[in-house]
Amino acid sequence: MTRSSKDDALVRLRAWIEAEGLSVGDRLPAERRLASRIGCSRETLRAALDRLEAEGEIWRHVGQGTFLGRRPAGRPLRDRLLIEATSPRDLMDARLLLEPQVAAAAARRAGADDIGLLEHCVSAGRTARDRAGCEQADSAFHGAVAGAARNPVLGALLSYLSDARRRAAWQREWDRTYRRIGVTEFTGLHSDQHAEVVAAIARRDAAAAEAAMRRHLETIDAAISGGQPSA
Repeated sequence: MTRSSKDDALVRLRAWIEAEGLSVGDRLPAERRLASRIGCSRETLRAALDRLEAEGEIWRHVGQGTFLGRRPAGRPLRDRLLIEATSPRDLMDARLLLEPQVAAAAARRAGADDIGLLEHCVSAGRTARDRAGCEQADSAFHGAVAGAARNPVLGALLSYLSDARRRAAWQREWDRTYRRIGVTEFTGLHSDQHAEVVAAIARRDAAAAEAAMRRHLETIDAAISGGQPSA
């Protein structure tokens, strides 16, 4: 194996990872399949993977596979694999079960600073200009609702679900959805629904906050499923 063949394989491997839209924590295909996809021998592929691992771009676990990103220091491997296996349908089911209750808890416990942060998140969402801005604003809003609930266990669970939203399966589904609905729907309908959740929290109306969050998540679910969200 020449140095040039290893270097070429490394370039193709990085290009393949980027083209696939893989995120930190995603699992790479088995060596035989991956070598075929980038057009090299398994020996050459292993040399390229060794280089990526030495540079902290991937990590490997015997019997489990090769994963993008640095080896996690604190999270058990089984948790990473659970996130890897999470489907968009499973994720939405979990969010619909959990987040309305979190919004209700936020209505009962939020302080003035929490309300101010939530209102800021809504304003940031209305001024988002691209997909990255929309996703950042959306993540900040849902994180702020979890924070207002003042329960670290609930916060950790929602953080876990947020991690799952960054995985390749969700991103591929959201790519299709985003091309269909675009920025306008997020800055309009979705931000209006965020504002309804915040208004209910500010009124200390737990039932209304729960209902508003459920309507919002059902809108997202309908958009991902290709249906028409209700205003």
